[in-house]
Formats: sequence, C-alpha cells, structure tokens
Amino acid sequence: MKKILSILTLSALFTGLLSGAQAQDAKAGDAQAGAKINSMCIGCHGIPGYKASFPEVYQVPKIAGQGAKYIEAALVEYQKGERKHPSMHAVAVSLTEQNIADLAAYYSQLGMTGSAAVPDAPPAPPPQVAALLEKGGCVACHGENFNKPIDPSYPKLAGQHADYLFAALKEYQTKNNARIGRDNAVMVGMAAPFSHAELKLLARYISSLPGDVKTVAESRFR
Repeated sequence: MKKILSILTLSALFTGLLSGAQAQDAKAGDAQAGAKINSMCIGCHGIPGYKASFPEVYQVPKIAGQGAKYIEAALVEYQKGERKHPSMHAVAVSLTEQNIADLAAYYSQLGMTGSAAVPDAPPAPPPQVAALLEKGGCVACHGENFNKPIDPSYPKLAGQHADYLFAALKEYQTKNNARIGRDNAVMVGMAAPFSHAELKLLARYISSLPGDVKTVAESRFR
C-alpha cells in the first residue's frame, strides 16, 4: 500500500511539474510583432463596413478590442477545421503558434487607447428577447453585459455586427457540410432549439449593446 501511495504521489508531482512547464511554454503574444504580420487580415478586418460574400453576405466581424485568448482559440479552430471557412482556413494554416499569439495580442489592444468606458449594465432587452436570452443561457458564458465573458477564450459579443452574429449562430446549426459550420459542442447545443427568426432577434439586440469590439481602419486604406 505504501509503495502504491508513493507511486501516486510521484505521479501527481510529475503531473504538476509538467503542467507548470507547459504553462511556461505557452506563447506570449507580441503586439508589435503582430502589427508587422497582419497583411492577410487587413484586407477584410481593416476596412469599416467591408462585407464577406461566403457563405452569405454579411459584415466581417469586428476584431479590434476582442479578447486575445478568444482570437487565438478562433484561429486554431480555423486551422483544425473545427470552424469551416475556406478563406479563414487558408490564412490560419499559414500561421505558426507564435504568429497567432502575436496577432491576438495586436488586435486585442488595437483601438482600446482612449476608448470611452463601456457601461457595466446594458439596456434591458424587450420581453421577447429577454425570454430568448434566458432560454439560451447566454449570460452564463458571455457575461451580463456581453462584453466581459467569464472565460478569456470566450468572445466579447456586445456591439458586434448583427448580420455576422446571425450568420455565426446559424453555422452552429449546420450539419454535414464540408465547407461551412462550427463544431463547438456548447454552442451547437445552445443554438439548436432556436428558429432563424429567434436567432436574428438575439443578434440584433446583442449588436445594439455598447462594447469594446470595433473595426479600426487600416492606415494604408485611409
């Protein structure tokens, strides 16, 4: 018994040391480095009002001011095909782990200097939207104001383009499609019971809220 306990203790110690080493190996993002390698990003995300045409027409998401860990997570999902989008997959697979960390660091701080403070409490939603939010349990992950998610790998949603939010939510309902769709199990379950009309109502409300995310015009396009 003592020998077994000793082995278990050593195993636990080794696991702890390994976890610490992995944490130290995590890539630290360099915003200045990210600014030098964002040429593949600015053609869509650096033009206010720019619209994508696949899989439908919608404004490309605002990513300036978005959380760094979420940007990293999204790019890795595009790399792995967990988010299906031909253009984003092509961009993501060309990036190293360090590239991703640097771009995330750059965009997370872009446009944040001198920004007006975002109110802690959003305007109350209409009763129909409030019922939909409760049904989906949205605030449990994205926070009461949809701008302070409970986990840094979750996105800030407040102020994001409504048409993009609607398209993204529909992708969580998409199955057996080789070119579009998102595989996040939590969001797939959340989106499943909603009609498209209900998803559009949610997207419009969340888009109307004040938030950090924005599109910062790339200086080369001004």
